[in-house]
Amino acid sequence: MKIMFKTQAPPPAIAGDSTLRVRFTELSAGYPGRPVLHQLDGEIRALAITALVGPNGSGKSTLLGVLAGVIQPTSGELRHAGDRPPAFVPQRGAVGDALPLTVRQTVEMGRWGERGPWRRLTRQDRATVDTAMERLGITDLATRQLGELSGGQRQRALIAQGLAQQSDLLLLDEPTTGLDTEARERIAALLTELVADGVTVVQATHDLEAARSADACLLLRDGHLVGQGRPEQLLTPSTLAQIWQPA
Repeated sequence: MKIMFKTQAPPPAIAGDSTLRVRFTELSAGYPGRPVLHQLDGEIRALAITALVGPNGSGKSTLLGVLAGVIQPTSGELRHAGDRPPAFVPQRGAVGDALPLTVRQTVEMGRWGERGPWRRLTRQDRATVDTAMERLGITDLATRQLGELSGGQRQRALIAQGLAQQSDLLLLDEPTTGLDTEARERIAALLTELVADGVTVVQATHDLEAARSADACLLLRDGHLVGQGRPEQLLTPSTLAQIWQPA
């Protein structure tokens, strides 16, 4: 079972706007016999935190999968700025407790895109892994089995795996769901630091506190993009009531 995925070939580049990292136009996607996203038009600003916000089933994870390159659009256009594939951190629940992996082995998988699965890492690869683990504060957990960790520890290990890919676009699916306040705050602070270091962050979330701390939001409902912009403009009581009301 793979924990981290990367695009094999980046989509066409964005021309003429250095402030954008991703743009999609009339984007539709889904699964065999089950369309999920319906002609979305939107953009992801570079060097910012963007929150994909909406109730369960709104299409957040599917859109994140399309941005990561693991789900192919059925129609429309997706363009990326730059030539580095994104790093994708899935939900903690997608990673089985029974996987016989240590924390360090989990983070090392972030270098597989460069070396191939189970290939010997170079000195530079090991240094990259060390740096990612230090940044997430999990160096002392290196030999622990992934299944032995708390929710917050496991999430930090998965984010460290994403950092080890050295991408400038980090995609996270519900990174703070089920975590305690301290763990949520630690991850939020890290994401802010990453943006300052030149990384664009996109997180799918139904945590309104996390969404309000983002730089921009994309609001999804029933596979449609119903709003995009600053959280203080979008996350109003009236708008949220419309997003979360029954279809």
